[in-house]
Amino acid sequence: MPAAIHTAGLTRTFRTKNGTVEAVRGIDLTVPQGEIIGFLGPNGAGKTTTLRMLTTLLTPTAGKVTVAGRDLITDPGGVRERIGYVAQSGGTDPAVSVREELTTQGRLYRLGKTEAARRTEELAGELDLTGLLDRPCGALSGGQRRRLDIAMALTHAPGLLFLDEPTTGLDPASRAGLWQLVRRLREKHGTTVFLTTHYLDEADALADRLVIVDGGRIVAQGTSAELKQLHGGSPDATLQDTFIALTGRRAGRETENAPVAV
Repeated sequence: MPAAIHTAGLTRTFRTKNGTVEAVRGIDLTVPQGEIIGFLGPNGAGKTTTLRMLTTLLTPTAGKVTVAGRDLITDPGGVRERIGYVAQSGGTDPAVSVREELTTQGRLYRLGKTEAARRTEELAGELDLTGLLDRPCGALSGGQRRRLDIAMALTHAPGLLFLDEPTTGLDPASRAGLWQLVRRLREKHGTTVFLTTHYLDEADALADRLVIVDGGRIVAQGTSAELKQLHGGSPDATLQDTFIALTGRRAGRETENAPVAV
């Protein structure tokens, strides 16, 4: 069975008025199908740039990459057909209903009217949105909006889902609900989930494997327990302590204003 993601020498450089910035410096990564992977790093580490490349939003400078069984360089359209992507900020229209957003998304993926309506009902039931279908998107709570964002990303039943900081700004109950949803997607559908987050407790709770990047390179990867033992000094170490040992910086929203965030 081919990997959901495979990169070899994934690289991205940017030209600036002061020269060239190497944002990603040769990332080699394999993500098996059905894995929940936590992709972590301080701001400026190359995490966002890597995510943007894997989701076809940014073209790599160099490297070989396959995503969802398609070559990222030669077939970006094929990649987009097979992945779901939930950005940090949702793209819903506050004036339209949940039903209309989901149905329109289905039509954009070339579903017929009947099939789009059926898929809307199916997704609403699976993501606990049935009672909200006729509510304007602008009237949803933060947790409800994130469930809608994920529903829209699942319209075409992708096998690979990218979640970019999906629980930022949510209250604890809504965060817990999103965690349960991610687990259910993998358990029920075998969905591969690529998760970026600043919340290390979230990565610890959800991810089968953690990949930590810094300086545009992977500095460590493994299960949470493995990383704590190898880099935190003890299986009882916190993931925050381990992260600091590897990067010299704390993880968390307080790092958002760090310089050179790429």
